[in-house]
Amino acid sequence: MCGIIGYIGNKPANDVIFDGLTRLEYRGYDSAGIAVIDEGAIHVRKDIGKLRNIRRLLVDDFASSSSIGIGHTRWATHGRPSAFNAHPHGDCISSIMVAHNGIIENFMKLKKRLSDEGHEFKSETDSEVLAHLIESNYRGDFRQAVLDALKHVEGAYAIAVIHQKHPDEIVCIRKESPLIVGLGIEENFVASDVTAILQYTRQVVYLDNFEGAVVRRDGISFFNITGASVEKKAVQVDWNPVAAEKGGFSHFMLKEIFEQPQVIRNTIGGRTSEEEGKIYLEELKLTGPDIYRTQRIVIVACGTAYYAGCVGKYLIEKLVQIPVECDLASEFRYRSPLVDANTLVIAISQSGETADTLAAVKEAKSRKAKVLGIVNAKESSLTREVDGLVYIHAGPEIGVASTKAYIAMLTALTLLALMLGKIRSVLNSEFVKEKIKELKILPQQIERVLEKHDQIRELASIYKHARSFLYLGRGFNYPTALEGALKLKEISYIHAEAYAAGEMKHGPIALIDDQMPVMAIVTQSDVYDKTLSNLKEVQARSGCLIAIVTEGDSEIRHMTDHVIELPAVSDILSPIINVIPLQLFAYFVADLRGLDVDQPRNLAKSVTVE
Repeated sequence: MCGIIGYIGNKPANDVIFDGLTRLEYRGYDSAGIAVIDEGAIHVRKDIGKLRNIRRLLVDDFASSSSIGIGHTRWATHGRPSAFNAHPHGDCISSIMVAHNGIIENFMKLKKRLSDEGHEFKSETDSEVLAHLIESNYRGDFRQAVLDALKHVEGAYAIAVIHQKHPDEIVCIRKESPLIVGLGIEENFVASDVTAILQYTRQVVYLDNFEGAVVRRDGISFFNITGASVEKKAVQVDWNPVAAEKGGFSHFMLKEIFEQPQVIRNTIGGRTSEEEGKIYLEELKLTGPDIYRTQRIVIVACGTAYYAGCVGKYLIEKLVQIPVECDLASEFRYRSPLVDANTLVIAISQSGETADTLAAVKEAKSRKAKVLGIVNAKESSLTREVDGLVYIHAGPEIGVASTKAYIAMLTALTLLALMLGKIRSVLNSEFVKEKIKELKILPQQIERVLEKHDQIRELASIYKHARSFLYLGRGFNYPTALEGALKLKEISYIHAEAYAAGEMKHGPIALIDDQMPVMAIVTQSDVYDKTLSNLKEVQARSGCLIAIVTEGDSEIRHMTDHVIELPAVSDILSPIINVIPLQLFAYFVADLRGLDVDQPRNLAKSVTVE
């Protein structure tokens, strides 16, 4: 949600910044802008719409020899999408420009005070307050003016600021929202996401909360919110820039769906010993006493990560025999959660920057709970808040609708459940050996499912004009139904909802007729017969039934309109493979409807505000 990039160096600033903004498009945005310092003055260009449609304004007709500037993609929170609400925002005389991610909670109070002092505002945003606050506090020391301004601010922010009287530096600082500094040769960068600068450098410094930097061509000085200098070390980013390209696929989402076999291999990595029946999660940092003391587990997450957590609940309760509660992070902190030192909280987030999840983690820690993070983005905010980690190794995920990160989360949760079950003596070595072996062949089985893409595309062409969809699943695959429905909603804009199949007769059955497609996950499991009886109720009411089934299942064919056959896997691994055809189906429906698959309307990749 929103993206920042700043550049100072020896290249045309607006070219570098525009390139970085295009690589931040996946975060979601409705407007964009660039500000540069050229010949002692600040020049700003900004407008609503996609970057490809406003390139002429931002680059082609923006004649500038400047080599310093900032840019921003905005997703509206305060104020409607418009050119005057787009970032960067300036002060009264356009001597200062600010690009801001986050929310200023007390902006109304600050805006009134500044207006009373004579400041004139040009936008409806909370962010513009920052530029005027810096202006109000400026006494010749640029960095100090930023620090003094932030003393009055309540809320979350990541900001990059330029000043016309300081054409050789960018000041940046963060609280709660992510911000990084990239190190080049005679050039340096500021960005909200490493993806924006990977084509220029892999040397990155991750700013911690309440840390900032003065970025110059020839060096960077780091400081904290009090102004004191801090030492920071650069890290080498191991993501290849090519990983952020489409690689011949029509969309990032499709590329990421096809990357999933390799994602599973990466997530398993060197973490298993099939011979010994052991799982090694080196960054977990949970001691034996921590694990034995745990009486209850609470999983907190949002969106797709939450549905992964729901699968985790089934896995952990079955394999570890500890009660598990799966909670929406946005609800967790507001309901006085009953967690204590004997509770393990597992926070799941692809980006590691989800505001609600971070807030839930802080709430859990305040109540003395141990907190474990399952996260994709290394050095993200979540990694610095938790007691232990399981990295999912999905690599950069560009499509807004998560696919490969979800698969990696399920794989990581499976490894975690097997390890905890073994440590607590619920599982024996032979069982763990068997599951490790199954996990290792799962990528090949998924590759077989991906080969069915033409069949699934044809199915999508039949139902692309449906007005509503019902998804059904039971047991381990009830969350799979939830995730499948979410994918269809997110990218095709078709209404879809998911139910536990046994609940269908308690309401949704009223919707079933010959115009209602029903997608059912009915692979072999302990609840197969029960699910089959639920589907007979759909058949009896002339519902259009699509079934995800295990290869060789002949019993179900007489009662379905379409079947998608998948290789047989054990029940605990079935959510990983069963979601693949649901991802493909949602993708092809959206693509056939001519929609923007990678950047669906109103959605953002990383939701960094509540």
